[in-house]
Amino acid sequence: MPTKEDHYNDGMLDFATGEFDAAIARFNQALALDAAYFDAIHALAEAHARKGDLDAAIAAGKRALELNPDDPLAHTSMSRFYVKKGMKAEAEKHAAEARVAGWRAEARARKAGGQPPAADKQ
Repeated sequence: MPTKEDHYNDGMLDFATGEFDAAIARFNQALALDAAYFDAIHALAEAHARKGDLDAAIAAGKRALELNPDDPLAHTSMSRFYVKKGMKAEAEKHAAEARVAGWRAEARARKAGGQPPAADKQ
């Protein structure tokens, strides 16, 4: 029986080849096994966006942020989705949230004696 990771990985392969409907189906199968699977929800949002269904992308993005409100990439994605919809205020809000979330992650890493996440290095 396939695991949530199996469905997610298969969905990522479909996503990479532009098979967005198949990817969406796979991500939903992963989420049927674990509704709180953050990576699958975020990937689902991106697949909907690539397909052009921005309302579904935003809905999935909101679900991802409910699970992880401090994820910089999820906020960045939401900003992009709102830009594509022409919703400037919402896009700017999420762009700012992405920056703040990145700074927080960097501060936590430094406080713990580690390195900041690679995406935050410049």
